[in-house]
Amino acid sequence: MNSAGVVAALAAEARTLGPTLPQQGHAYRRLPGGMLLAVGGIGVAAAAAAAQQLVDAGAAALVSWGMAGGLDPSLEAGAVCLPDEVIAPDGTHYATAREWRETLAPLIAAGQRVAAGSLLTSVLPLATLSAKGAARRDTGAVAVDMESSAVAQTARTHGLPFIAVRAIVDTAKDVVPPAVSAASETGQVRIGRLLVGLLRSPSDLVPLLRLATRYRAATGSLQAVAALLDGTSPTFLGPTSAGPTPARARSRPP
Repeated sequence: MNSAGVVAALAAEARTLGPTLPQQGHAYRRLPGGMLLAVGGIGVAAAAAAAQQLVDAGAAALVSWGMAGGLDPSLEAGAVCLPDEVIAPDGTHYATAREWRETLAPLIAAGQRVAAGSLLTSVLPLATLSAKGAARRDTGAVAVDMESSAVAQTARTHGLPFIAVRAIVDTAKDVVPPAVSAASETGQVRIGRLLVGLLRSPSDLVPLLRLATRYRAATGSLQAVAALLDGTSPTFLGPTSAGPTPARARSRPP
């Protein structure tokens, strides 16, 4: 098999890729174009397990797919982060597959803003303005998620091409209500838990409504990119040399 495997944390992110075909006896699914899809859940451990599952199923490349928080203040909701590299929580830098990225970027740019640079993977959600600002200063990253470095590490271990495709949902200027993080920690948004959180903190309602608007923009961008992704699947690429470099003493990549 020579197809890409896509790792998404949330079922809502996975749905932007379109309908899928179940694979009997397996948790992963297949997209009509041939790519494999695994919904792993939030966090590096869940993403690593999902990525390995796809490799075991025969994936010849890996994609970290979904939404991200903006760290660059110039990025609006719906912008697509197609990073040159991913920074792990321990400071390790993983380069993405240049040829694949450079094929996809101009196609995306025809409809959405594309941000390159670094994508930070964080162990904890960066929900406050101060946390986002500190991450931006310390790493120079343009956006943050909680899974991509684990997918990148799995790709490196198996010598596979890797890219991350992340649509900005909450910007650097947005606070993420605690109720949202709590309601989605299992990989599915739990409406009951969200409502309980709002009852406990009614002040979260305004930022939640703002985030809902951002979410629609990010979802629309992912749906647009999904139509392009399979056509750029790197069947033309051999094992990539892109991989981790040792954690650096200085905070910013060169």
